[in-house]
Amino acid sequence: MSRKIALLAIGGNALLKEDERGLQEEQLENARDCAEMLARVVAQGYSLCVVHGNGPQVGNLLIQQESASNQIPPYNLDIAVSMTQGSMGYMLERMLMNRLHYEKLDAPVTTILTEVVVDKSDPGFENPTKPIGPFYPEFRALELMRQKRWKMKEDSGRGWRKVVPSPNPIEIVQLGGIKTLLESGHCVIAGGGGGIPVIRDASGLLVGVEAVIDKDRLSALLAANLGAELYIILTGVPKVALDFGKPSQRWVDRMSAAEAKAHLADGQFPAGSMGPKIESALSFIEAGGHEVLITTAEALKHEDPATVGTRITRS
Repeated sequence: MSRKIALLAIGGNALLKEDERGLQEEQLENARDCAEMLARVVAQGYSLCVVHGNGPQVGNLLIQQESASNQIPPYNLDIAVSMTQGSMGYMLERMLMNRLHYEKLDAPVTTILTEVVVDKSDPGFENPTKPIGPFYPEFRALELMRQKRWKMKEDSGRGWRKVVPSPNPIEIVQLGGIKTLLESGHCVIAGGGGGIPVIRDASGLLVGVEAVIDKDRLSALLAANLGAELYIILTGVPKVALDFGKPSQRWVDRMSAAEAKAHLADGQFPAGSMGPKIESALSFIEAGGHEVLITTAEALKHEDPATVGTRITRS
């Protein structure tokens, strides 16, 4: 593509923080704050693509649906994901449009409902492990397992929860539309929550499935497919660190993909913290990507994007 593209991945907690109730006013205010950061990237001359998580939001939506289930049947998970793509996309879209207008940056903003194809034979479907939605009493869990054929597991005495697979993304259905909009100068919000999970049946038709797709995996795939010049991963620390939390801890400004891979193999980046971010970065670079920036939203918002965070490069 002729325009340089930056893809930025944010978590669902960027709009709904842990200590908040989930009010729309809270999420709109968080979206306004997020838009200020996103506008900084646009000001650097990039066509911006944003992928957001939706964990807290889709969980709350499923709780709402269960509370009203005696009046309105709950939706399947693929539709619930699409609903949060729409609502979160709207909040981010409106706030980003307002911010760009305020800063006199000429860039339209468009949200795309994004379906992502997964392999129906992905091993994740055989052993669903991703808990999602509310806790249920045993009688209700047994009813749902019988009626809707859900997989459910008891969770440490707190009740039963639905568990779903987390298969790997293999195809982004709306990729062509995303490319066209970015090439024409739009900011695009796409792949929310990792995308709406679908499979292709024997006739090649799309069918929604009960699954969630990891947002970082989808972000890396989309960034590679777009030929993004820069892939930005937001995290809770300003830079990647070696020996994190130890007296020998040291921040890293730049590392090659080979160095990052070696440090990952040595256990420097645990699975529960920085590990998935590094894996996502390596996936992007191994697919032909150029550069990954790992930093915090605050650093990106208040400092020069060219100087913050840790950059992982091809060599």
